[in-house]
Amino acid sequence: MKNNQIERILQDYPTPLYVFDINILKNRVAYLRSRLPKGVSLCYAIKANTFVVNDLCPKIEKLEVCSPGEMMLCLENGVDLSKVVVSGVYKTRDFIEKIVEEHSGVNCFTVESIQQYEMLTDFAKKYSKKISLLLRLTSGNQFGLDEEEIKKIVSTYDKDAVQINGIQYFSGTQKTSLKRIKKELDYADAFLSELEQNYGFKSDEFEYGPGFPVAYFDTDKFNEEEYLAEFSDLISSMNYKAKITLEIGRSLVADCGNYITKVVDLKSNKGQNYAIVDGGMNHITYFGQSMAMKHPFHKLYPERADGDVLNWNICGSLCTVNDILMKNTPMSDLKIGDAIVFEKTGAYCMTEGISLFLSRDLPQILLIDENENIISAREAVETYKINNVK
Repeated sequence: MKNNQIERILQDYPTPLYVFDINILKNRVAYLRSRLPKGVSLCYAIKANTFVVNDLCPKIEKLEVCSPGEMMLCLENGVDLSKVVVSGVYKTRDFIEKIVEEHSGVNCFTVESIQQYEMLTDFAKKYSKKISLLLRLTSGNQFGLDEEEIKKIVSTYDKDAVQINGIQYFSGTQKTSLKRIKKELDYADAFLSELEQNYGFKSDEFEYGPGFPVAYFDTDKFNEEEYLAEFSDLISSMNYKAKITLEIGRSLVADCGNYITKVVDLKSNKGQNYAIVDGGMNHITYFGQSMAMKHPFHKLYPERADGDVLNWNICGSLCTVNDILMKNTPMSDLKIGDAIVFEKTGAYCMTEGISLFLSRDLPQILLIDENENIISAREAVETYKINNVK
């Protein structure tokens, strides 16, 4: 974030809070497109950050929703349903029936089990609406179908009720190993070919979750230019030719986010310096944080070139010894009232924390739009209220 933006925000809004920069987000989409093979589509998993959906939707081909709440968010914000992929390992009958009956414009539904396939087919027949499906191929966990189940479906499905667009495959996130990526693509490549050769099923689309890694910490060594170049070669060299869609969350939105928290107390206990901030681990988590032993990218505001540099343990305001954001972090002339800006917090940080611990408010969400206007996407939310039942 620019210093003038931080200054404006601190003048007008209380901390802690999140800030998502839409220009950075759109530049990120453009960067990925420039490094990926021509014709590859992008599908955004909105669980990574629901607050940027409206701005991101026009820039990508698809949005993946995995819950009724995410679907309602899309409906209430006027998202183009032709881009929506309805996914999720658990799809309730009421939820799916309502979509099939009332929102026939959705792009497709993923199939995670034989039961889901039968349910979707039943509703398609009930409402005489042909729906599109993606069959999720399991990577060896609770998600998706195994090979034999997929073979059974493509051999027997009712072509008048449903259209099977192809196969979806996702195996995890933060994958830095291109050898692993190659192994996965080789496996999917062979399976797609087998389905066509042995079962007469032509997969028009292959949706793949590459799990692109994000460098969150100052010790991360990752050359994204080289990584994406090699990845693109692997995608382009697949023998089976289908429309490629990459389902991405973290890699799309991580860079656009900042979490701002203020120092509210300073102390020294038994030779260790502690800075207490008004936020904490209930608001911010990084993939692989390792109890704050790694230092995420961050900046101090105001920045001071002069002054004593001391190592500080940055601790949140929760009543647990686990609430440590960074350990032994060098900072120059740290003062109460200073702001610490944690960078690359655009993905999951605002959703994966233990948000309700100690009934602290959920932080406010701000967006910086393309014209650098600061917009409130959500006010701070109180969490202490419960029904007074006796």
